[in-house]
Amino acid sequence: MLKKKMLLSVVMSALLVTAAAGCGNSDGKKSEEGSGGAQTEKKSYKIAISQIVEHPSLDATREGFLAALKDAGIAEGDNLKVDYKNAQGDSANNLSIAQTIASEKEDLVLAIATPSAQAIVQQVKDKPVLFAAVTDPLDAKVVTNLDQPGGNVSGVSDTNPAAVQKLMDFVAKNFPNVKTVGLVINEGEPNAVVMSKNAEEALSKHNIKLVKAAVTNTSEVKQAAQSLVGRADAIFITLDNMVVSGVDTIIQVANENHIPFFSSDRDTVEKGAFATVGFKYFDHGYQVGQMAVDILKNGKKPGDMKVTMQEKLDLILNLKAAAAQGIIVTDDMKNEVEDKEKNIIQ
Repeated sequence: MLKKKMLLSVVMSALLVTAAAGCGNSDGKKSEEGSGGAQTEKKSYKIAISQIVEHPSLDATREGFLAALKDAGIAEGDNLKVDYKNAQGDSANNLSIAQTIASEKEDLVLAIATPSAQAIVQQVKDKPVLFAAVTDPLDAKVVTNLDQPGGNVSGVSDTNPAAVQKLMDFVAKNFPNVKTVGLVINEGEPNAVVMSKNAEEALSKHNIKLVKAAVTNTSEVKQAAQSLVGRADAIFITLDNMVVSGVDTIIQVANENHIPFFSSDRDTVEKGAFATVGFKYFDHGYQVGQMAVDILKNGKKPGDMKVTMQEKLDLILNLKAAAAQGIIVTDDMKNEVEDKEKNIIQ
């Protein structure tokens, strides 16, 4: 009888263990095996992105940012929710987006372009903020110190003052007939003003004059470009979001009038400007994304992270644009390009 009772007890225990195993992890939540085979719920993240306007450089920045997160195991549709908001170039929308983001719960906020960064920094005080595509973070008052930003903000500047200087030197060296350079500019955008001053200083060393054609919205870009015909021997634009949004019309004016057109970003050269000294904005965004990974996964604080800039610069030429604008591309010009395979666009 004792043996039978013991056997029954063993059988009942086995049934209870089997039933308990069958009921495990029935809540449908994603889980991962932790150390020792223990089940732990997979961490998910929410990020808000504020972008002032859609154009290739800013879009590529956002794509690079998300690619860096994905490479680190933080991917949309899996463990990442992205709240993307675009102000469509409107300052009122830009402020409203920043206020909305400030009232919501996110693990991190990304601001793309100077106006977006300024609004986000003013409104968002209680969560990590990173910026991208900001030309001069100090002048824009996004941070007060590049090496030790403090607070909840850091990021990557999308310019290096040397880029504008090198491009203007290239113009002076290879275009001896250029005595005036026309600049289409929105002077309400701080980054455009900073870069225009750099260009003016660089050109003055070669006795070349900078002539400005101001705009207050994207619809005025074509008229501004047309106003430079006969007044300027070449056209140049900065990292000016309003102007870049209407850059197709500048390309049209440059091609129709055989005026060399120089830009400050690679994406505009790929579209039809002749040359720039720059980099890929996807890589720029990826660099900011790596900072985000450090914050989300490693607990780093933005205020302790140095604001960096693009160090690797190269001359980028578009040979089709050259033909359209009546430019004869010499071997000397091509020899100034370090990575000819990537940066001479056929």
